Amino acid sequence: MDVLDLMRSFITTEAEAVGRFAEQVDEEFAAAVECMHSCKGKVIVTGVGKSGIVGRKMAASLSSTGTPAYFMHACEAVHGDSGTVEPDDVVILISNSGETREVLNVLPILEQIGCKTIALTSGRDSTLARVCDIALVYSYEREADHLNLAPTTSAILTMAIGDALACTLSILKGFDQSSFHLYHPGGSLGERLSTMLDRKDSAVDEESGHAE
Repeated sequence: MDVLDLMRSFITTEAEAVGRFAEQVDEEFAAAVECMHSCKGKVIVTGVGKSGIVGRKMAASLSSTGTPAYFMHACEAVHGDSGTVEPDDVVILISNSGETREVLNVLPILEQIGCKTIALTSGRDSTLARVCDIALVYSYEREADHLNLAPTTSAILTMAIGDALACTLSILKGFDQSSFHLYHPGGSLGERLSTMLDRKDSAVDEESGHAE
C-alpha cells in the first residue's frame, strides 16, 4: 500500500465513523441543546490533551456563532480557573474514556458551584457519563492510526459533535449574517460578508424606492 492509499484509508475510517454516528444521535443531544439554549450564563468547555485542543475549537465555534463560550483547561480548573464558573453556566467536560482523572477532578468543584454539566465521551458507563447531568455518548470501531491508539477518529467525532451543537444553537438563536459579521469583521470572510450585506442593503433600498 503506497502513501496515497494509506492517507485515503485513514480519511475513510474517520469519515465512515462520522457517517455512522449521525444515525445514532439520540434525545440526550436534544437535551444538551435545550440546556445550552436556555442557559442564562456562559458555556464553558474543559478537557486535557487532544480532547482539550478539540475543546478549544468547540468553544471558539460556539462563541463565533452566537453562544458565549470559552475553554477552561481541566488542570488549571483545580488551580483557580474554576473561579470563573457561575451557577447559571453550563460546563461541557470532554473525555474519550470518561475516566480522565484531570477532568473528573473538576466535577466536585462544579457540583458545589451548582452549574449544569454535560459529558462528551465514548464511555457510556463511565464515571463522567454517570455523574454529569447530561451525557453525550459517541461510539466508533477504531482510531484511524495503525496502532489504534492516537486520538484520531475519536477527536474527529468530538469535533463534529461540537460543530453540530454550535450550528443548531445558532439557528435557534436566530443568528444571521449580520450577527456573524459583528463578531467576525476581519479577514477574507469578513470582507465577503461585508460585500454580501452591502448588496442586500442596496437591494432593500432599491425595493423601497420602487414602492414609493
